Amino acid sequence: AMARYKQKVPSGRRPGEKVVGRARQHQSSLSDAAKRGKPRVMEEPKRRRYRPGERALREIRRYQGSTDLLIRRLPFARLVREIQMSMSRVAFRWQASAVLALQEAAEAHLVGLFEDANLCAVHAKRVTIMPKDIQLARRIRGIQRE
Repeated sequence: AMARYKQKVPSGRRPGEKVVGRARQHQSSLSDAAKRGKPRVMEEPKRRRYRPGERALREIRRYQGSTDLLIRRLPFARLVREIQMSMSRVAFRWQASAVLALQEAAEAHLVGLFEDANLCAVHAKRVTIMPKDIQLARRIRGIQRE
């Protein structure tokens, strides 16, 4: 029985390449339809595939580096007025700076709460924050439920 060997490509040449004199020339990579002169439909370029978690990490870095508010101003202002109306039935007028101060404080509170909830999830050997993590973080902080 003869031994079988893997066929090797001569060094300096790739498969599908013809050597013409000294110049290298690739074989035509056109499809049969393209060779016959049929119009080729333009294919849109392939979209970039991100590895799992790559986008999330990029988003985390983006938000960690920014200081701008994450909640839109107008919906937050409407929420503040709605809560204030439910408490007193009298429509107060709010200075823009007062609403902005409330929003800064609210966002700082939420970010801190999510940081603590993340620590709770990591402690439980998980990477996903669950409602029970937020509840535990609130309980440790001493935040009572209404």
